[in-house]
Amino acid sequence: MIEIPPGTPSAVEAGLAVVLRGYLDRFAEAAQGYDGSTRHAAALEELLASYAQLVTDPANEPGYGQLAATESGTALVAALRTESARCVAVIEKYRALRLLEGRTAADGYFANIESCIAEEFGAVAPDAGSKVLLVGSGSFPMTLLNLASLTGATAVGIDIDPEALDLGRRVVEQLGEGLDIRLLGEEIDQLDFLHDVTHIVFSSTVSLKYELLHQLHACTRDDVVVAMRFGDGLKSLFNYPMQPVDPRLWQLTGTISQPGQVFDIALYTKAHTKTESN
Repeated sequence: MIEIPPGTPSAVEAGLAVVLRGYLDRFAEAAQGYDGSTRHAAALEELLASYAQLVTDPANEPGYGQLAATESGTALVAALRTESARCVAVIEKYRALRLLEGRTAADGYFANIESCIAEEFGAVAPDAGSKVLLVGSGSFPMTLLNLASLTGATAVGIDIDPEALDLGRRVVEQLGEGLDIRLLGEEIDQLDFLHDVTHIVFSSTVSLKYELLHQLHACTRDDVVVAMRFGDGLKSLFNYPMQPVDPRLWQLTGTISQPGQVFDIALYTKAHTKTESN
């Protein structure tokens, strides 16, 4: 343990800061090192797996709380969130490239789901008549593949990264035969089918997700359900945290805690939605 003189930050805080700065440097190097090949894939997988263990270990929560209460700690957390999100995007590209190169069998991927669809939406889970929008679909859109496979729902993903879209479409073509899945490069306000969407999922690494949620109120149906992936506290090192919403527009109907996963889920519905009773 690091020895800290009296009157300075605690050993727990200082030790965690040193570890996190090390991760920050390695994340920046890994993101910059992506060259369209998979030669650095194993190293990044190991790095992200180690980081995931750190952010899901409750023993690190006190040190995080002390660190986040300082100005330098807040800046470090913000930088880590940004750089780790870049690396998540890169690792998805590695996974896609490996699959497309024939170096990984398709069967194993359907067992490796991010979260169960039933858990993500609870009693309002999508079914065959649903139309689901994923904001931030990435290069390996397993959420959409699993959702369409398990429920038969229509699934649409959007992403602003052209390379991710290209890889994602090729992955869907290989793994999603017969499934109703589309991947688009449009911004949310350019989509002409929002009034038909029944469920919306926001990836946890989308930085502007709450701004987008605000925009969606005016152009979506009254009964739309939104699953917002987020991370608070220690998990905010790897995810953008929950934010307050305008209570005139949206209401938080529940949160789903996932202790073993790097993100949790907040469920939102429109405020003042009229319901009919007989």
